[in-house]
Amino acid sequence: PAPSTATAEDKQWTMQNKNYASTRYSALDEINAGNIKTLKVAWTFSTGVLRGHEGGPLVVGSTMYVHTPFPNIVYALDLTKEGAPVKWKYVPKQDPKVIPVACCDTVNRGLAYGDGRIFQNQLDNTTVALDADTGKELWKVKQGDYKVGQTITAAPLVIKDKVISGVSGGEFGVRGYLTANDVKTGKQVWRMYSTGPEEEVGFPGSVETWKGDEWKRGGGTTWGWYSYDPQLDLLYYGTGNPGSWNPDQRPGDNKWSMTIFARNPDTGKAKWAFQKTPHDRWDYDGINEMVLIDVTLKGQPRKVLANFDRNGFAYMLDRATGELLAADPFVVVNWATGVDLKTGRPIENPEKQTSSTKNTKDICPSAMGGKNQQPVAYSPKTNLIYVPTNNLCMDYEGVQVKYQAGQPYVGAIVVSHAGPGGNRGEFIA
Repeated sequence: PAPSTATAEDKQWTMQNKNYASTRYSALDEINAGNIKTLKVAWTFSTGVLRGHEGGPLVVGSTMYVHTPFPNIVYALDLTKEGAPVKWKYVPKQDPKVIPVACCDTVNRGLAYGDGRIFQNQLDNTTVALDADTGKELWKVKQGDYKVGQTITAAPLVIKDKVISGVSGGEFGVRGYLTANDVKTGKQVWRMYSTGPEEEVGFPGSVETWKGDEWKRGGGTTWGWYSYDPQLDLLYYGTGNPGSWNPDQRPGDNKWSMTIFARNPDTGKAKWAFQKTPHDRWDYDGINEMVLIDVTLKGQPRKVLANFDRNGFAYMLDRATGELLAADPFVVVNWATGVDLKTGRPIENPEKQTSSTKNTKDICPSAMGGKNQQPVAYSPKTNLIYVPTNNLCMDYEGVQVKYQAGQPYVGAIVVSHAGPGGNRGEFIA
């Protein structure tokens, strides 16, 4: 093999997607196809917490930082010593009443590092900064209120002097937003919403795509992954499903749910927005990673954003302008026959549309998505993106029982699907 081109940065992992471009690529080559069969366990570590573990550990210098689901414990492990003993342990105090508010398990998708600090979002909407050497709590701020359905499961991202955090709870009528806090003090610098008036979204065109004031409960939560281009100075992320989950209650495109945003990290203002699944009927949350790569298209160099969406389409956009360059299925897709490259809109298959008044069979992909939590990776050596996929389809049941005067009411509308947390139902009176 050629000599390693690894740098000191390759020997660390300071953010969940490895780098701002979300490539998850490292040039380290000591472990390879020729010797991987000889690997043996060096040590193991138990967090002592059950439930789902999502996100990966961080490695900063010679310390590994491990996180848990609720109660969101943080461990610092010393990699210079045999068995990687614990250097420090941080156990936050949270109200256990937040547990049933979490939509799909009490997961936490990871930590972030910057300015000598470890940043953590906790399920009860608290963001904290910890001293990376000692675990001392330097500041903590409340970002929301679980009593109105808000939680935080997403990993933060540090950009310059700000730490970026999202919110979860689209299933509970939460109006999605993204928040920037000062790295040193925790003070909120800006907050921008996914739905609502231009001054609160930082981009026009939302309110008129909702019926009445449905945008106030519009979902579009930001529980996924964030990327950043330092040259363009743009932050990229996706928004989740619109609320309510039943599409019959929210006619219109429901912008800006299911959308890729490009924002100025200093002000929060959006330069462009691209909606992938208008009036989402299938729960195809649009929060998957935005992989930033440079390619040559038609002889011209282009800075692009690649996104493998849960709706089954792989999107490529010019990350400076938001222009759609390509949209192709990467799993079995039948809810749409394609994407119109001029308008960006999916060409929907009427036979696979959902409603609370009918049953729709064999919709592909399922609400689990063509790609869900499994991260993608990009290799500059092969110029390939590696994508773990799901080929799953679903049935959508909408049973409506009509009320007849003088007769007892015995029914409800039931909408159900198999989602990331198992079977889920929504009951509408």
